[in-house]
Amino acid sequence: MRQAVLAVADQRDYMSAMAGDQTNWRTCFSVYACDAEPDEDDGGVLSDLRDWDRAKRLVAEAGYKGERIVVIDPADIAQLHAEALVTEQLLKKLGLNVELATSEWGTAIKRINVKEPVEQGGWSVFGTAYASYDLLNPATNRNLRAPGATGVLPGWASDETIEALRKAWFAAEDEARRRDLADQIQRRAFEIALYMPIGQYIARRAFRKSLAGIPESPIPVLWSIEKRQTR
Repeated sequence: MRQAVLAVADQRDYMSAMAGDQTNWRTCFSVYACDAEPDEDDGGVLSDLRDWDRAKRLVAEAGYKGERIVVIDPADIAQLHAEALVTEQLLKKLGLNVELATSEWGTAIKRINVKEPVEQGGWSVFGTAYASYDLLNPATNRNLRAPGATGVLPGWASDETIEALRKAWFAAEDEARRRDLADQIQRRAFEIALYMPIGQYIARRAFRKSLAGIPESPIPVLWSIEKRQTR
């Protein structure tokens, strides 16, 4: 089922809905944060042409029988709300029985930590966003963890191969070996459809001229800010 979604998802749909004008976003076909260069060393999955016939065949092969698919929708965060709406439409186009679970972020966070099935308050899909520094490599990208039920990331993915590759990455003693292992981790992540990268966007922010002490940071933080005395 996850592979089916990877076969038809288009990052441009997500990014244009979440960030508007293309000057605010770029495609990024990697599980790691992309730099300013074009997508050259992508995962070879999301960059391919969308294959709806293959996707629908994968859904059938998965044995899907119209079960309810719950998509978490934190409507009070504009980007994540847009992300949920694009996902809903994508899954409906695949012929799935989709339910949008709309709430505020606090309720969404509570629900994604529920391990029970959807009939008992669980969920099927949720989308979120990270600062780019969270996705630099296998050490910082927690989405690449798959230890099973003991994991802290909702979804509780289980895959011994990717966990072993991650341990080898930490143990590697030279940069070339780490790069090779990072590539292997990415290939495995796309093979098992561990999660779906949907692009990379700029989080714009604005401050009044009367404010001072604004921290330089990749995400907005609201400490140490003072209001200048004006006449």
